[in-house]
Formats: sequence, C-alpha cells, structure tokens
Amino acid sequence: MENAPVYATATAVSARYKQLLKRIQQLPPVGSRPLTVGGRVSGWITGKATAHLQGLPGIHIEDEAVHIAASQHTRRSLNGVLADLAEALKDTGCLRSWRNELLDVYGEGRRMAVIERAAVRPLGLLTKAVHLNAWAPDGSLWVAKRSDTKSTDPGMWDTLVGGLATAGESLDLSLLRESYEEAGLSEEDLANRTPLRVIVRMHKRLPEGYQVEDALVSDCVLAKSVRPHNIDGEVSEIRCVGMPELWSMIQADAFTQEAELVILEGLQQHMGNKIN
Repeated sequence: MENAPVYATATAVSARYKQLLKRIQQLPPVGSRPLTVGGRVSGWITGKATAHLQGLPGIHIEDEAVHIAASQHTRRSLNGVLADLAEALKDTGCLRSWRNELLDVYGEGRRMAVIERAAVRPLGLLTKAVHLNAWAPDGSLWVAKRSDTKSTDPGMWDTLVGGLATAGESLDLSLLRESYEEAGLSEEDLANRTPLRVIVRMHKRLPEGYQVEDALVSDCVLAKSVRPHNIDGEVSEIRCVGMPELWSMIQADAFTQEAELVILEGLQQHMGNKIN
C-alpha cells in the first residue's frame, strides 16, 4: 500500500545500530601524530595544525609525536600554553569557528587543563557529549531540528537535547543546562530522568581534524503537559514523532550520526522487544 507507515522491528533497529557503530569508528586523519598534554597521551594532532605550531613555547614537535607542556622559559602555565596554541591556530584555517568557550582537556583519563572549544578537533582531544532522549507518555519521541546557521550539520534533525560538557562542569549539570537552553526544560521537568550512561566512544575523521567523543545519554518521560521550546536560537523546530515517522526519518538519514546513534540505543533500552 502506497504511503503506508513503516514500522521498525527490534531486529531492524539492532542491525542499523550495529552498522552505525562501525561507521563512526575511524582511524585518525592521514598525517596526524599522537599528542601528549602534560606528559599524558591526549589526542591526535593534524599535520596542518602541527605546521602552525613550530617554535611556540611549550610545544615540542617530534617525528613520532607532538608534546605540550608548561613553558618554564616563558613562565606560561599549561593552560596558558594551550591558550597561546589556540590563538596561533585562529586565523590559519585550521579551526572551524571560534566559540569563546572552554572545554576540559583529558589525558589518560585525567583532567589536565582547559582549551578553547574550536581547537579541540584539530588536536583530536576527547570531548563528552550529553544527550536526552525525551519520550512522551504515549511512547513517541521529542526531536529537534538544528538551525540552518549551525556550523556543523545545519538543518539536520537531532535529539531534543544534546551538547558538549564545558570546562569544570559536571556531566549532570551539563545535561540540565543544555536541556534548558535547547528545550526550555526545568530540573523539575526532568525529575524522572535516568542516570547518564556512556553508550560509545566515537572516532570520526572531520575536515578540521578528528572527533574523539564519549556519547552519554539519559532517558526521560516528559509529562503530557510539558511542551519543549527552544531558548538559545540553535533549534529551528521541535516535534514529537511516533514510531512510524521516527523510523522513516532514521531510514532517510534525517538525523546527525550522533543523534541517530543515541536514538537507536534509546529505542533498544526504552522499548526492547515492544518495538513492532
């Protein structure tokens, strides 16, 4: 029957999820080198970024790796060296966009320092993204369309809430902040949310570098009276979609890869064998 709704089966959801997991695990860009920060392995720096850091205090470039440390010569702290590094890359074409936002720098599981968000991908540093799968009481899902002015994946569909944890911010606080900014949700609206869980560490080559990112998700059933609305202007539309429409959107590649991954994992967690 033409235009009949397409329903997802548990098997189909699981198969698509496994295929997507394979697509988001990629080797670093050609020419990248391992990067250490404060003596700990922290990322993969692109060849283009490396070329612009020659002679910068606190940066030691070797054939096998690039090392970043506090500069005793200039008395610059590790944070200072990383700030200088980001400024050095600012007008070179290495950065996608300057955000005036600091993210934590991790090395071997430890927080080492902070750096301007725009410099994270050229250095292949780990980021942590928090997402919310916001369900309606009838089992449909709230989703958001990214603004056409977004620097990454403009106009694509996304989870209702998704964003990076900023420097010095707990992951749960990041989720609450993003939930308000992107969907106007209060902490009370999210009172029944599940604890954040890491579903994957993704590795993707990007035009500006390498995305190494932990994707974390919390699930929440929003009360029937709650109507999400965008606050920060980064979302152009919010909709609540039933399973047939959601599955059609997934099959049409309407979502960002990160959002699709989170939604598929949520479908498995939230509905399990009830998907039909």
